[in-house]
Formats: sequence, structure tokens, C-alpha cells
Amino acid sequence: MKYYIIAGEASGDLHGSNLMKAILVKDPTAEIRFWGGDLMQNVGGTLVKHYRDLAFMGFAEVIMNLRTILGNISVCKKDILQFQPDTLIYIDYPGFNMRIAKWAKKLGIQNQYYISPQIWAWKENRIKEIKRDVDKMYVILPFEKDFYEKKHNFPVEFVGHPLIDAISNREKTTFEKFTAENKLSQKPIIALLPGSRKQEIEKMLSIMLSVVDKFSEYQFVIAGAPSQDYEFYKQFLTTENVNFVSNKTYDLLSVSHAALVTSGTATLETALFKVPQIVCYKANRISYEIAKRIITLKFISLVNLIMDKEVVKELIQKELNTKNLEVELNKIISGNQREEILSQYTILEQKLGGKGASSKTANLIINTIKKN
Repeated sequence: MKYYIIAGEASGDLHGSNLMKAILVKDPTAEIRFWGGDLMQNVGGTLVKHYRDLAFMGFAEVIMNLRTILGNISVCKKDILQFQPDTLIYIDYPGFNMRIAKWAKKLGIQNQYYISPQIWAWKENRIKEIKRDVDKMYVILPFEKDFYEKKHNFPVEFVGHPLIDAISNREKTTFEKFTAENKLSQKPIIALLPGSRKQEIEKMLSIMLSVVDKFSEYQFVIAGAPSQDYEFYKQFLTTENVNFVSNKTYDLLSVSHAALVTSGTATLETALFKVPQIVCYKANRISYEIAKRIITLKFISLVNLIMDKEVVKELIQKELNTKNLEVELNKIISGNQREEILSQYTILEQKLGGKGASSKTANLIINTIKKN
């Protein structure tokens, strides 16, 4: 069978790659074309466009790059028509994917959505489009099933969270091996995860690095995104006791003592690696002011949203400054708050369900194709 997958971000590339592996186990002759990244490309199939050419952060940035976005949508439609897939599989990335889904539905192309758009956070009225255009929805957060089924009378499948598979299936490393391979010292590591897009890295990394001199007994290690070159990060490496590793975030988290993390999927990844963290968020002022008026959630991190309480500290916009970072980082390096976070992480993992999300989703996708 023929599968067309659209992922527009680093997290989508990760989950897309694991989904592709699961599909190929169950359908070894599968033909797959996709929008994604290096991880998906390593599995096989044909990469149409890399997510590094798609990612625009915030309302203002989207408006400024509207011509490029519309051009990408046109390219995608033409490629789908040429490929004639048995199903389209969308991975999050709703601004782009919902436009394609609306167009595809009119042509009678099957739409399956893996990893729901976060309409529970904002743009809840998108439920009308989802009901109209999406044939099957697979959700990965426990509260999403009730949101769709009880609040909006739209049946979905809760498949568990694919990060559990991604983390448990990875090749393990040790602190000694990791530090030796990356020429690091033997000091405990504080990981810096500033995001994957240039815009957010530029906003976040300088603030994160501003506390380095206050914690000389630790080494800070920047997690370089696979979508960005070392040359881009070099401008920030002006302080001693700061190192850089590229495309090794999971290895880094597995040996870290604490972390400063930009809000997003990385907050959940950090929690699943049992690393106490501070969640950081700072956006373009216009984008933030717009978002503040639209989004009504109590929290911005997935950890706190899933647990429905503040497990990890969130420093947002003006609160994200050197003084606050220093205070909060001291709290999670040792002591009662650190231990409480670690105990809450165990409960979090239980809420997310067990292993097998990718395999379960692949089964459901293939069965849905066969029914049509």
C-alpha cells in the first residue's frame, strides 16, 4: 500500500520515523513518501521536503512567511496527486495539515491524523474541520480522549505516547562514555534545550547561558538541534564551562542532573528521562500578546498539563530572567523539591500508558485502509 506522511517539526520527525518502522514491519512492501526530517529519511521512503524549510514560530513569523507557506501547500497538493496514496497520515502541524486535509477530503482521499492538533489549548473551533475532514484520529495524551469524545462527540483512539517507545528502544549510554566521546569534563551536567527553530534558539539560549557563572561546579551542555548547523550555535559559545553536542539530545538527557528546557515536546522528554527541569518560554512580543488572549490553559508545559498541577516550574516571558533562573535552578539541583519532582515523574509515566504506541497506530492505520 501507499502512504503519504506529513510531519513539520523535529518531534513529528521522531514520531513519524517510529511509525514508519512499525508500518514496514506490518506491510514490508509499503511505499512511503513524506514531509519530515533526517530520522524519517533514515528509515526509508522518499523525502519530499525537510521540516527545516517549514518551521515558522509564532503568529507574526507566520504572517511574514505566508508566501513561502502557501507555496509549500501547493507543492504538497501536486505531489499527493502524482503519488496517489491509499491514505494521508498527518502528524500534528495543524496549520499546514488541516489545509491539506480539507482539500484531500473533497477528492475522496482518506485522512488519518496521528498526534492530534492541540485544539484543547487554542482554536477549539477547529473541531468542526476535524469532524468534517478527518476519517480517523489517534491521540497520545490521556485527557485528549475525553476532550474529543465527551465534550465533542468525536470518536478517537488513545494509543499511548510514542515517546515511551522512542526512549526505551534507544541505544543506551553512560556518563563516562558520553563525556569521553564528547570531550566533556566529569562535572555533573545541566542540559540546555533551547528548541529547534532559529527564532526560538536566539531568544532562549542567551538567557539560559546567563546563569552559567553562578554554577561553576556544574558543566552546561547545549543540545544542538539536527536542523541547525554548529556555525549557528557558535555565536553563543562565549562563556567558559559551556559545551555543545549536536543531535544527541536523548543521550544528553540520560546523563544530566538537571535541565533548562524550552516549552514543547522536550519538556515531556526531559520528564521521561527523570531529569528535574525548569520550563522556559519567551516569544516575539506581538505573538505572545496574541497568544495570551487566545490560550486559556493553566500551564504551558505538557508535564503540568497532563498532571493538572505544577510539577515543574514555568518561567514565561518577563519571568524568564537571570535572577529567577538562578533561584529555581538551585531548588532542583538538590533537596526536597528535586525529590518531589522525580516522584511525580513516575506518576506521569503511568498516566501516559505503556509501550507500543507506534505499533498500535500502524495496525489501526492499515486496518482503516483495508476497510475502505
